[in-house]
Amino acid sequence: MEIVGVVADSKWDSPRSDIKPFLYSPYAQSPDLGALTFYVRTERDPAQMAATLHETIGRLDANLPINNMRTLAAQVEDVVFNDRLVAVLSVSLAVLAALLAALGLYGVLAYVVARRTREIGIRMALGGRRVDILRLVLGQGAVLTLIGGAIGLAAALAVTQLAASLLYGVSARDPLTFVAVAILLVVVSAAACYLPARRAMRVDPMVALRYE
Repeated sequence: MEIVGVVADSKWDSPRSDIKPFLYSPYAQSPDLGALTFYVRTERDPAQMAATLHETIGRLDANLPINNMRTLAAQVEDVVFNDRLVAVLSVSLAVLAALLAALGLYGVLAYVVARRTREIGIRMALGGRRVDILRLVLGQGAVLTLIGGAIGLAAALAVTQLAASLLYGVSARDPLTFVAVAILLVVVSAAACYLPARRAMRVDPMVALRYE
C-alpha cells in the first residue's frame, strides 16, 4: 500500500469515544462499498446549499438515492442530545436543592432570631451595636453553612464515581467545579442569612425587653 498523506487524530463516532488510529483507503478500492458519506463545506445558507446539492447529484444520476442530509451542527446535536438532557435535569435539580437549602437556612435563622429577641434587646440595651447583632446572626448562619457544606462536599466526593460514566471532557472530581459549587453555596447562604440578620438589627430594645 502506498501512503499518500497523514492526517491529525480525531474522534469519529461521538464525543465520548476515544481517539483511535485510523487508516483511510479510497472508496474505489473498498470491496464492501454500500454507501457514501459526503461532507460539504460552504459559506452559503445550508438550506439553500441542500437544494443545490440535490440538483447537482440528480444531474449526475437521477436514480441515486440521497438520505439523511443535514448540517454538521444538527448531527452533533443529535449525538449529544441525551447528554444535554441529563445536564439540564441535573442543573435543574441542583438549583432546586440550593433553593430548598436557602429556605431551610432562612427558616432556622428566623426562628432563632424570634427565640432570641429578648436576648438581643438586652444586648442592645447594654450598649451592643447593631453591627455586633449582625455579626452574631451571620456567625450562626456561617457555622450551619460550613457544617452542611463539609458534609455535602464529602458526600459528593464519595459518589463522584457514580456520575463518571455520564461525563466526558471533565474529571468527576474536577477541582474547579467543586470550588464553583462551594462559592455558590456561600453566596446562597449569605443571602438566606441576611434577612434574619437585618431583622435582628432593627429590633427596638424597649419592645424586645417586653417580648414574650
